Amino acid sequence: MVKVLAVLYDGGEHALEVPGLLGTTENELGLRKWLEAQGHTLVTTSDKEGKNSKFDQELGDAEVIITTPFHPAYLTTERLARAKKLRLAVTAGVGSDHIDLDAANKTNGGITVAEVTGSNVVSVAEHVVMTLLALVRNFVPAHEQITRGEWNVAAVAKDSYDLEGKVVGTVGVGRIGERVLRRVKPFDCKELLYYDYQRLAPEKEKEIGCRRVDTLEEMLAQCDVVTINCPLHEKTKGLFNKELIAKMKKGSWLINTARGAIVVKEAVAEAVKSGHLRGYGGDVWFPQPAPKDHPLRYATNPFGGGNAMVPHMSGTTIDAQVRYAKGTKDILDSYLSKRYDYRSEDLILIGGEYATRSYGQRELKEKQAKPE
Repeated sequence: MVKVLAVLYDGGEHALEVPGLLGTTENELGLRKWLEAQGHTLVTTSDKEGKNSKFDQELGDAEVIITTPFHPAYLTTERLARAKKLRLAVTAGVGSDHIDLDAANKTNGGITVAEVTGSNVVSVAEHVVMTLLALVRNFVPAHEQITRGEWNVAAVAKDSYDLEGKVVGTVGVGRIGERVLRRVKPFDCKELLYYDYQRLAPEKEKEIGCRRVDTLEEMLAQCDVVTINCPLHEKTKGLFNKELIAKMKKGSWLINTARGAIVVKEAVAEAVKSGHLRGYGGDVWFPQPAPKDHPLRYATNPFGGGNAMVPHMSGTTIDAQVRYAKGTKDILDSYLSKRYDYRSEDLILIGGEYATRSYGQRELKEKQAKPE
């Protein structure tokens, strides 16, 4: 029988507010009764930090690990070395950068790493558009003014703009980036740009009304709004550093719902404080949960606004939870039944090899092995 270790954020009293909703993170992804009915063991915890954490205590004999991007259990090289029985790591959601993927390929003959591709792309894309509008319209300071019992239109209108006529660009035009462009199109932006290693089909470009830019620097120099929608890997870690941010259009807005480590937090905070960036928003941090002294919690522009940061929540709406819970169960069922008939788009690693180019555009071998 198989031991499944799930590291999830605490639902607590909030889980009780959605009675009858199966498949939510708060309700252990709806897995306990299903697994225990087959004789398997499910251990769930939110305690994941430090060598004495519940995660570390249970790691040694776990065959399957489940975690989420919203409360990631970091599978480092050191932890993988202690995971002697680990064969499958599932991300309940999208994004497996919390795993040392190169080390996982060499652990126990190659750990299968899978995620529920597409489960929360709509949720994240909607959050990007919401954040974009909140920043451009200076919504947060205006709302906070009201909650303080004040009324000063001039104080907040002086930093509020229209999205119409602005240039919007996305770094990455995959499932989320493309949806963001489609949702922004009705605002009659001056231009929609994207930077990606692969090009959209010409008919898609025409339909959306977007244009590919050859270099990231070229795109950033033109954009009033930039949204980051690419995976975190060795080529994107720390990508938005002081030097790159300096090449962005002065007074532009930056949105990041991809991964916190894609930006250098100190560089972003300084750019917002100086006004070079008019604002920064999103929901991803590094590490997660973000420490109380994280500079992006408090960074504001010279007008006292420009901060639209929230906890990592864009991809974990109730609708998204149902989708990624079902996808997680499907991946587990494929493994436990020994069918290994995973959806190809869900696979990150299998048989000691990369199954996707999303993490560093690596070369793939034509034949990929199945686990024994």
